[in-house]
Formats: sequence, structure tokens, C-alpha cells
Amino acid sequence: MKSTVFIGLALACAAALYGQAPSQPGKVAVIYFQGAIVGTKDGQKAAADLDAKASPKRKELETKQNEVNTLQDQLTKGQNTLSDSAKNELYKSIELKKKSLQRDVEDAKEDFDQMQQKILQQLAQKMTAVIERYSRDHGYTMVVDVSSPQSPVLYASPTIDITKDIIELYDQASPAMSNPPSATPTGVSKPGAPVTPAKPATKPPAH
Repeated sequence: MKSTVFIGLALACAAALYGQAPSQPGKVAVIYFQGAIVGTKDGQKAAADLDAKASPKRKELETKQNEVNTLQDQLTKGQNTLSDSAKNELYKSIELKKKSLQRDVEDAKEDFDQMQQKILQQLAQKMTAVIERYSRDHGYTMVVDVSSPQSPVLYASPTIDITKDIIELYDQASPAMSNPPSATPTGVSKPGAPVTPAKPATKPPAH
């Protein structure tokens, strides 16, 4: 989740509403923007879709990690039985596979982040429209996103938290809006928490 995106959207929403004549001057609400997105039906469906898309790549990375682990085990167990030449060949193979795995992990993360960001923007736009409508209908002067730990809000009464109301309103309005996104970047695990490359292999024996 890109918390700065949420904060920016919340501030933009507040700025848009600020110039309107409120029915109750100074009426303020808070919302957990990330939680609101995750709580919607669109968000839940998108999370499942994104996880399904990430699954094949996750399995591929796990397979490559297992190959590296297997070679490292061979090198470790063969320290006293393998020839220096065989050890060197194993070491080179491990290093090549580790570099390939690292590149694949980075590429997978980049692809996932791009999909995540695209869907986040779609969901955030729809959510912001719902917040604006709710704020006008209920006379709020400002709605502040408190999802981020860096939020300047130190305390907010639960009575002004409109997150649940916004989720319900979003789900009611969603069928009439554009088709929901196929994945969501909010509250979703990375592609299987991309596999962490194996620890450095045993250093090759000196000739």
C-alpha cells in the first residue's frame, strides 16, 4: 500500500469540499482509507484475483529456490569427498542460479507493484467519489484519512469514524459504477512473499 497516495487523495478530497458551504460549520470525520478499500466487495474480489495471478510466479520462484538449496546441500555434504574441480563446478552453478533467481524476484516484484498500483488508483477513484457524496449529504467540511501512522491526527473519537458507512455506501453504489477492478493492491500479500535468495554458497576451495 502506498500510504502517501491515500493521504494525498484524502487531502485532495478535503480541499475540494472545503470551499462548499457546510450545513454544520467545522464538521469533520475520519476514515481508514486502506481499511475501507479492503472491506468493499470490489476490494475483496480484487485481492483474490491478484493472489491468483501471482500464484504461478510464486511457484516458479519456489522451484528455483529449491534448486539452489539442493546444490548448496550437495556442496556442503561433499566437502570431504568431492574433488576440487567438482566443488568449483557446483559453486559456479550455484552462483549462476542465485543471480538468475534474484533477477526473477526483482522482476516479479516490479510487475506485481505495477498491477497493484494500477488497481489501487481505480479503487481509490471510486472510493473518493463515494466519500465526496457522503460528505456532501452529511454536511462534513473535511474528511481525514488516518490509515497512515504518519497521519497528523493524534486522537479522533470513534463517533466520527465513517469507514463502515463508506464501505456500505460503496458496495451499494458499486453495481451502478464501472466494472470493478480485477485485483487490489490493498491488504494483499506480495506474490507469495517473493522467495528470498539463498545464503551465499560455501567459498570454493583454493587450489
